[in-house]
Amino acid sequence: MSSEKFRKRLSANDVGTTGGHQGGVLIPKGEKELLAMLPALDQDVKNPDAWIECIDETGHTLKFRFVYYNNRLHDPGGTRNEYRITHMTSWFRDVGAREGDEFEISRASFGNRYSIGIRPKDAEEPEPDQGVRIRLTAWRRVH
Repeated sequence: MSSEKFRKRLSANDVGTTGGHQGGVLIPKGEKELLAMLPALDQDVKNPDAWIECIDETGHTLKFRFVYYNNRLHDPGGTRNEYRITHMTSWFRDVGAREGDEFEISRASFGNRYSIGIRPKDAEEPEPDQGVRIRLTAWRRVH
């Protein structure tokens, strides 16, 4: 069984601690492999979406909304052109996710469900001391 796994370091905005009105965890359009793992959305439709079924590390099944906010392509004054996974804030609170933790999502090659989890910031793999360290805040594929 093969799977694809992606991680994103969570921002304060992602976990809802800024109090801002945010539309969910951003998935940049350049993240082609991650977008290919998620359901296909029709860009010819305004704000297409799909509900994805996810199972967390405790076995709870949750549904999140994968949406392509694309009013920039459909409305004269539209500004949004981005993918997001929404309806996650209460789950982040329930599992105690904090800024700096990593959100992980994967799917088995034959499945329609996704596995999700949170890796606490202090659970990072140790890295050898090699000078300057760059902290990634975007999505990355995990092998």
